[in-house]
Amino acid sequence: MEIVAVDRDREIAWTIHGQIEPPIGHVYGYRLEPIEHPDGPVTRVTSYYDWSAIDPVWRERDIFPIIPESALRATLGILARTVAPGLPRPILD
Repeated sequence: MEIVAVDRDREIAWTIHGQIEPPIGHVYGYRLEPIEHPDGPVTRVTSYYDWSAIDPVWRERDIFPIIPESALRATLGILARTVAPGLPRPILD
């Protein structure tokens, strides 16, 4: 794994390096946005993936994205349990 973007309190993104050649060239990340909430300030977290720069070899196979949106959405719950154990779970739009 390689971190490809870090903007403190705003974004973190990474790519996965594996054994396959050519490297796929995809990016996963979280965007962070402070928002006001009746219970106090909270952070809205948006999970994203970017397949726009995948290698043409992989693009031609027309198999991307290989991870369903539901799996990516599930990472938000995992993140919430990790950074804020015991607090209410996030509301997913």
